[in-house]
Amino acid sequence: MVIFTLGGLLAGNRNTNGSFNNLFSNANFWSSLQSSSNAWNRKLNSGTTVNRNTNNKANGLSVRCLKNWLLPLSFMDKLFQKQLLYDLFWAYYGARKNKRNTINALVFEIDYETKLFKLYEDLITKKYEIGPSICFISFNSVKREVFAADFRDRVVHHLVYNYINPIFEKYFINDSYSCRTGKGTSYGIKRLNHFIRSCSENNKQNCYILKLDIKGYFMGIDKNILYGKIKLSLRAERSNLIIDFILPLIHKIIFHEPTKNCIIKGRRENWVGLPKSKSLFFASENKGLPIGNLTSQLFGNIYLNEFDHFIKRKLGCKYYGRYVDDIVIVHKNKECLKLIMQVIKSYLKDNLFLELHPKKVYLQHSSRGVSFLGTFIKPHRIYIKNKTKGNFYKKIQQFGSMSDSKFLASTNSYLGIMANFNTYKLRKNILENCLCVGLKEKFIASLDYKKIILKKTL
Repeated sequence: MVIFTLGGLLAGNRNTNGSFNNLFSNANFWSSLQSSSNAWNRKLNSGTTVNRNTNNKANGLSVRCLKNWLLPLSFMDKLFQKQLLYDLFWAYYGARKNKRNTINALVFEIDYETKLFKLYEDLITKKYEIGPSICFISFNSVKREVFAADFRDRVVHHLVYNYINPIFEKYFINDSYSCRTGKGTSYGIKRLNHFIRSCSENNKQNCYILKLDIKGYFMGIDKNILYGKIKLSLRAERSNLIIDFILPLIHKIIFHEPTKNCIIKGRRENWVGLPKSKSLFFASENKGLPIGNLTSQLFGNIYLNEFDHFIKRKLGCKYYGRYVDDIVIVHKNKECLKLIMQVIKSYLKDNLFLELHPKKVYLQHSSRGVSFLGTFIKPHRIYIKNKTKGNFYKKIQQFGSMSDSKFLASTNSYLGIMANFNTYKLRKNILENCLCVGLKEKFIASLDYKKIILKKTL
C-alpha cells in the first residue's frame, strides 16, 4: 500500500522541470487503492463498504467495517475523506504516545474507534467544537500557566500538525530549535558552542554574546497576524480541496478562547506571583496562545519565522539562533551587537507587537560564558546548570507519587540530556547515592549511567 499524507499533497511532488504533480494522478497510488491487500479499500462507485483489512495485527491498525462513512460528494472528495480517516487514526496514535497512562487518554481509549469515527464525522461536516481545557500552574523549571487540551482535541492538534508542519519546515531556518525533528535543546546547545568557537577562532580572538528574551511571548502573539501568515503560506500551495478543509480548522484552534469554560486545577494561591504577562486570563483581545498544546509550539515558530530570516539575511547575523523566545547572537564587535539589539527591539514592536524583556538582556565577552537551555557554556567546557541538577534531584525525590513508567521516562530524560556533556561522575553520584532502597528494588542503572531500567523488563 502506498501511504501518503495531506501535508505531502499540500506540498506536492516537484519534478525535474520544476512543476508540481498531485499524488492523486500517480498511477501507483491508484493501483494501491484498488489492491485487495489495501486495508482501506472500498467500492467507491456503489457506495457500499468492503472491509478487507486482514493485517490488523501486522500494521498496528484495528479497523472496523467502514459502513456509510463517505458523504455524497465528488469522487475526488471521497478520496480525500478516505485519506483523512486514515490520517486521523495516525494522529490518535501520535497523541497517545507517552501519554497512554494519563486519565484522559485511558478514558478515550475505551471504544476509541467509535470516538474517532464520530470525530471524523464532525470534522467532515464542520461540526467539530473544541472542548474545555484543564488549567493549572506548572512549577517545573519555571512557573508557567498551562492549558491542557482534552484528549479528543489533542488528536486534532496532531492531525493539523502532521498536515502543515512539512510545509513550514522547509521555510524555517536551521537555527530555530524548538519543536522540530532533529533539533531540540541538545542541538541548540551544540550550535551555540559552535558559534562561539567559530567566531572567536577557537577562543583565540575576542567575541561577544548577546542573549535576549521576549516578554510574555505566547501571551503576546497576535492571533490575526499569526493566522494571516499561515493563510498566506498555505494558499501558495496547490490543493484547494485540502486548504478549504484545514484553514477553517486552524482558524478555530487559533481563535479559541481556552479561558472560557475551562477546568481550573489546583489552588488559587498557585497563581500568586505569576506576572500578568504570563497569564491568558489577562491577555488582550485576540492575543495569546495556550502553553501546552502541540499546535502552539508550531505556531510560535511560524510567528517568528520572518523575524528569523530578517536577522539572518537582512542584518547578516551569521551566528544567530533561537529557542522559542530565547534569542542568542554571537559577534566579534560589541558595539555592533548593541545596534542589532535596538533594531530587533523596533522590529518586534512594529511588526509583531512584541516586547523585549528589559531585565533579561545579556551582553558579555565569550570568556565569561553564557547560560543557555539548562547549561552554562564556557570556553572548552559545557556545564549543567545547578538549577537543572536541582530539578533532577527533586524528580527523584518524587518517586512513589507517580507511576513507574512516568518516573522512568522523566528520569531518563534528564539522564539523556546530561549524557551529552561531561557529566559521568555527576550521573554516577546521583544514581548511586540518591536512589533510595525502594528505587533500587525496582530500577537498575546502566553501566554508563545514561539511563535506568525497570528490573522486571530485564
